[in-house]
Amino acid sequence: MPDSSPPPSPNSPWENGWTPDTSRAPGTRRLYLAGALAVTTIVVCVTAIVVTDKQTDDTSRTKKADPTTSAGADGPGLLSYASPSKQGTPAPDEHTSNSGSGSGSGSGSAKTPGTTTSTAAAGHGSTPSTKAPSPSKSASSHGSSSGSSGSSGSSGSSSSTAWKSVRSVNYPDRYWQVSGDFVKLNPANSASARSASTFKVVKGLADSSCYSFTTANGSYLRHRNFILRAERNDGSPLFKQDATFCPRPSPYSGAVMLESVNYPGRFLRHQNFQLRLDRYQDSTLYRSDSAFRLVAGLN
Repeated sequence: MPDSSPPPSPNSPWENGWTPDTSRAPGTRRLYLAGALAVTTIVVCVTAIVVTDKQTDDTSRTKKADPTTSAGADGPGLLSYASPSKQGTPAPDEHTSNSGSGSGSGSGSAKTPGTTTSTAAAGHGSTPSTKAPSPSKSASSHGSSSGSSGSSGSSGSSSSTAWKSVRSVNYPDRYWQVSGDFVKLNPANSASARSASTFKVVKGLADSSCYSFTTANGSYLRHRNFILRAERNDGSPLFKQDATFCPRPSPYSGAVMLESVNYPGRFLRHQNFQLRLDRYQDSTLYRSDSAFRLVAGLN
């Protein structure tokens, strides 16, 4: 049978006696709660950010104010120092190598290592700045007494104005001797030969701790094209460097090796009885060919 009972009145209370509140839209309280929660969350986040920034700023100011604080203490940073680059040793290019005159090899020297050809035979280029290997420092120091002649060797400032002769270690009967424009290793068996074998040892023109050698007529011994020769001083910085040689220890008692001041690693040595500037070689022959004793002047 059909239900013919009438619907309940909308203004009638529910069975439990609660009457719906029709003065506001449903769910408004939940929106209020959600909005309040969102505002609270935003305030908390902003407060935390402000506090964190303030702490960071205070820490930064403290580090700047304290000079003892090491850079990068809080972690890795940018390096402010560049690593030095390695440079190879440039070969000298201002001289032309000369093999030495004379057909007979009196000293039996080995062949000179390959050298670089110069673009200008008479003029020199820039001065090399790197040092080649030096002789062993265990050798006896320069300035000890000379060998069989009994004359004291040249050392330091004591030889700044001394007349000396330069005698070969492995050819003790031969001395540096000006022959023409060149310096050769010859016997001093005549008055003229003894005069040509006597030099005034003075302070180095380019370095006062080193030596320069002058002849009786005022010329200087200088290297040019790696060959030792006697020339007049032209007053140029290059001439002063070419005419300056620094004494270095030699393994032979009372002897020195003479190193070029503007070509470190090259020493005066005789080859075919010709005095030349040759690169250091770690051999007994080279050390004996480049060892000389400064003895009393023969003239």
